[in-house]
Amino acid sequence: MNREVTLPLIVDHRGTFQVAAADVSKLLRTVGGRWLRLVEAGQDGLDEDTVATLTIELAKLADRIDVACIAHSSGTAPD
Repeated sequence: MNREVTLPLIVDHRGTFQVAAADVSKLLRTVGGRWLRLVEAGQDGLDEDTVATLTIELAKLADRIDVACIAHSSGTAPD
């Protein structure tokens, strides 16, 4: 089951690419979830502990992005 995650490319007035933070956090969680499914399916060459650690770190990064965006939109600074 190959699932693609597409991130829209948005360019600002200076030509800088912009991507919605929700799309980035979704991508991070999707990558981690895909790795876990590969391990569960018995994919050779994947160390279960390493995949678990990386998946957790990706989820933490996604959480930090989400918290920062919520804080920004509510006008408060994240802890």
